[in-house]
Amino acid sequence: MAANLTEAAEAGSTGHNLPALVFGVLLIVVIICGNLLVCLSVFTEKALKTTTNYFIVSLAVADLMLAVLVLPLFVYSEYQDGIWTLSTTICDGLMTMDVMLCTASIFNLCAISIDRFIAVLIPLNYNRKHVDLRQTILLSATWILALAVASPIIFGINNISGRDPSECKLENDDYVLYSSVCSFFIPCPIMLLLYCGMFRGLRHWEEARKAKLRNSIQACRKLQEAAASLPPLASLPPPLPPIIEREVTDTPDELSTFPSPDEPFNSSEHKGGPVPTVTFAEIKFNPDPRRRKRAKINSRERKAMKVLPVVVGAFLFCWTPFFVLHTMRARCRGCHVPPALMSVVTWLGYVNSALNPVIYTVFNTEFRNFFKKFLPRCWSYSAR
Repeated sequence: MAANLTEAAEAGSTGHNLPALVFGVLLIVVIICGNLLVCLSVFTEKALKTTTNYFIVSLAVADLMLAVLVLPLFVYSEYQDGIWTLSTTICDGLMTMDVMLCTASIFNLCAISIDRFIAVLIPLNYNRKHVDLRQTILLSATWILALAVASPIIFGINNISGRDPSECKLENDDYVLYSSVCSFFIPCPIMLLLYCGMFRGLRHWEEARKAKLRNSIQACRKLQEAAASLPPLASLPPPLPPIIEREVTDTPDELSTFPSPDEPFNSSEHKGGPVPTVTFAEIKFNPDPRRRKRAKINSRERKAMKVLPVVVGAFLFCWTPFFVLHTMRARCRGCHVPPALMSVVTWLGYVNSALNPVIYTVFNTEFRNFFKKFLPRCWSYSAR
């Protein structure tokens, strides 16, 4: 027995995974700092207070909670070389928070895709300035549904007979399939389809905007050419406005600001002979001013739309291997998934929580400007 205890002590002394501890601590620090900066930037910078960014804050909160409530215990388990030395109750709490927060992350991404889809394809019903009831329901539903997916663990589904207390994992294979389908395999295709529809609608909107802009420019140039052949009159339209001469990047609604030629000339004022009559069928004026109140997709929103697919792509890259192997290990009895491989894909999934602030910094100008202003202040303050 003494020999067995000695062997166990030697195994325990050599079973610590120091690289996992170092990497895990660094990952926790990066996740907390990066996502705190994201939350702080949205709540302090006026340019970042958009409805899309409030969804991004919800995603950042899920990542922050993951770093505070899940990663420390996971890093501790990895440091112990995968051996769970704490109670099964703490393990069940860890599994509950892990499932809920990972599910909340992907549900937040799905809610963002729904919000963007409405903004592009049903723009008149979209509120860009404040979070309205529909967006509040979306934000609340992400967390309520995430808690619902994780709730069976709270009610004891993980307590099965013959459970190994030295392992902390989901014990019920049926629940593994259920949680994977609800958390990943259903939301991901929905999210991808919504983004495909959104970008198709955005491309059609851009094409229609450019076509209308070209037509308006051609019509205005014809108006100038025709006006140049007429006698000099005080009531002639002014030169082509600068907003028409250059390629406009925002909404074409501003094109309707040039003077209306409904009554361009008064022939009774001219004594020197008949004045040529010119018709401009190409120019259409909207008699109903209410139709000019159309929703606009401004350049800032289009930039935000370009960032979100990168966030979704990074999420899929990081979490797809985990969910595939996680489901395969639960449903395929003859399939052997090495513990080291399962550990690697789990780490890869957690790394995603640190990637999102980096993606915002690289691809979003407003976030990047805030980080450039805020970080030097922090360094100068800490140096005092």
